Amino acid sequence: MILYPAIDLKDGQCVRVVRGDLDTATVFNVDPAAQARAWAEAGFGWLHVIDLNGSVAGRAINSAAIARILESVSIPVQLGGGIRSLADVEGWIEAGVSRVILGTAAVRDPELVKAAARRWPEQIAVSVDVRGGKVAVQGWTEDSGLDAITVARRFEDEGVSALIVTDIDRDGALLGFNIEVFGAIADAVTIPVIAAGGLATVKDIVRLTDRAGTPIAGAVLGRALYAGTIGPAEALAAAA
Repeated sequence: MILYPAIDLKDGQCVRVVRGDLDTATVFNVDPAAQARAWAEAGFGWLHVIDLNGSVAGRAINSAAIARILESVSIPVQLGGGIRSLADVEGWIEAGVSRVILGTAAVRDPELVKAAARRWPEQIAVSVDVRGGKVAVQGWTEDSGLDAITVARRFEDEGVSALIVTDIDRDGALLGFNIEVFGAIADAVTIPVIAAGGLATVKDIVRLTDRAGTPIAGAVLGRALYAGTIGPAEALAAAA
């Protein structure tokens, strides 16, 4: 299982929020590039970077901070937030992003996602952000009315490299993973699933790896990592 430490960007800073509410932001590092280097030095093989302002605005807001992150580390970066067109995808891939995450576009313009996956094989991921069983869009501010499996199945056999499934109800709240949320989607599609939202301790990673059924391909580590309820070494050991 691959672990993805999260760097969520708000106003140029590395923050954590609770259930996607930007008003709850806690600043953990004013220098996101330094934080990126710290996670790389801790042994993580990927970074999960989200432009929170961009998710709501529908366009890149924290481009300068993202550029500094890309310049600062050699490990691959997956990036989401405000990416709504093929031109946006192309720009970030040319800038050095290894995997582009499309969320709102996956609901509102699935053909765009399919076109991107054809053009950049294995470099496109779909974000499936679930609140109360339904997929949320536009920085989690709007309910699409669609269930997660319906959205996920749109992209079967389309070249999408991963589904990043976020349990919004638990995101940033240190409540522990709801394994069923991730497992139901993993069992319904062949696209690898990356779990996000709720991780609290190393036991969550163990529960994820021990789950019966289709293996979960990865997990995003957020507040637990920043708050110190889980350490990089123990997390990586559990995932291995």
